[in-house]
Amino acid sequence: MAEESFQLYDTTLRDGTQQEGMVLTVEDKLAVARRLDSLGVGFIEGGWPGAVPKDTEFFRRARTELDLQSARLVAFGATRRPGVPAALDPQVRALLEAGTPVVTLVAKSHTGHVRSALRTTLAENLAMIAGTVRYLVHAGRRVFVDAEHYFDGYQLNREYALEVVRTAAEAGAETVVLCDTNGGSLPDEVRSVVAETLALTGVQLGIHAHNDTGCAVANTMAAVDAGAVHAQGTAHGYGERCGNADLFTVTANLVLKRGREVVPLERLRDLAATGRAVTEVTQVPAPAAAPYIGGSAFTHKAGLHASALRIDPDLYQHTTPELVGNTMRTLVSDMGGRSSVELKARELGYTVEAGSDAVARAATRVKELENRGYSFESADASFELLLREELDGGPRPPLFEVESWSVGVSGAQGTEVRTEATVRLTVQGRTVTATGHGNGPVNALDTALHTALDPCFPSLARLELTDYRVRVLSGETGSGAAARVLISYRDGRRRWGTVGVDGNTTAASWQALLDAVHYVLLDGPPGRVDDAPPLAAATG
Repeated sequence: MAEESFQLYDTTLRDGTQQEGMVLTVEDKLAVARRLDSLGVGFIEGGWPGAVPKDTEFFRRARTELDLQSARLVAFGATRRPGVPAALDPQVRALLEAGTPVVTLVAKSHTGHVRSALRTTLAENLAMIAGTVRYLVHAGRRVFVDAEHYFDGYQLNREYALEVVRTAAEAGAETVVLCDTNGGSLPDEVRSVVAETLALTGVQLGIHAHNDTGCAVANTMAAVDAGAVHAQGTAHGYGERCGNADLFTVTANLVLKRGREVVPLERLRDLAATGRAVTEVTQVPAPAAAPYIGGSAFTHKAGLHASALRIDPDLYQHTTPELVGNTMRTLVSDMGGRSSVELKARELGYTVEAGSDAVARAATRVKELENRGYSFESADASFELLLREELDGGPRPPLFEVESWSVGVSGAQGTEVRTEATVRLTVQGRTVTATGHGNGPVNALDTALHTALDPCFPSLARLELTDYRVRVLSGETGSGAAARVLISYRDGRRRWGTVGVDGNTTAASWQALLDAVHYVLLDGPPGRVDDAPPLAAATG
């Protein structure tokens, strides 16, 4: 079980959705909530019922469609309006109607905001906090209070900020969350203010940090070290402006660096998978270099690092990647050498001897090819084909041979442009000619290859092109190569990439496409080739 004395609180579905470009449907929000619950998060803030129609609908559907096992669902809202009793305020009533066991109220703790934004007196603001908290607690809700702009307000008028904390707690708030709303604080300031507030009030405190100084996670950790027992954040640090504290980083830091089991240890291994699942829903990508769960978090490129990692991975890694569901990767490039090739080979499942001739030859070929414009960092499949040739002592006999290929593009003013590709291959001693159409040369060639080869090699039917990137290299390499093409694929089980380089972009793409096919067929098709179904009618 997670540590019950610590409150890990997610606000992706409310504060995180304020990020530019993020628009979530109710279905999306339900999906994200389920995934965060499976991770073991303690509280999930679903939105602001009564103020946002979509959020009102979310809470309505959550009653029957969300079966949370670990988390408590939270409705977010504001204190009552000035001069209006809490029981008569429509937005306060909407918080009760949301039916959540927990409610979080945002309250002003900065005197300037009280006077300018709320346009009321300091005394009335305190009455609004006390009255709303008391009303919700009497209705059976657990209440958290977000003290908005607390750190700035503390510097401006410390006594009033402290009084806001005391007032909320005395009215029944379980936790008062100190918010660095503008994100301008630094860790030493946060640590000092949290420690002083705790000492002067004795109230259970939390932290809500924004990332405008790049310190949201550091500020969160500083607050916890100073005594906060409640930490708020969002998946991948989503949020307006520069975002919020990254809940995934905070979680891993608390568990692995502070020994606070805020999620069960066995669920921490789902951290990377949870991050990927959330991005699939939001369609807002996370940085590759995100701590702990990013694709580059445990990725090593330099030859010096690879040499040390071969001896002991801990020499260049601060923790074990498997603890958070990630893996160590080695990038093969001209910056590396034999150690990088050896590590990558082992990562791909090959048994190689340190300093073997095959490893040395592969390292030399990598350096030569990268000098011509190739890049194997995102092209594991192309590298594995190269490595396999060196381990096998030369190329394997091909399962098919290319006789020719061509691409044609045609169109007229005001008509749809047509792209047609034709491939002529020799498969099982017979000539196969196939044509494919697509929205461009790569798509058309990919379609033609599938048409020609899928009947003979059923495993290719799962091969799906997912991304295509091209970079002009003229003037960057000694050979003056014109284009580097990187293509990403998946085949139902794995994701990987291939690379091609040529003076013609389409020819470079063709190289990468062929590498993908050869990679899937690396160990031969399932079953014997002579047991494959008859060739399609396109045989010539």
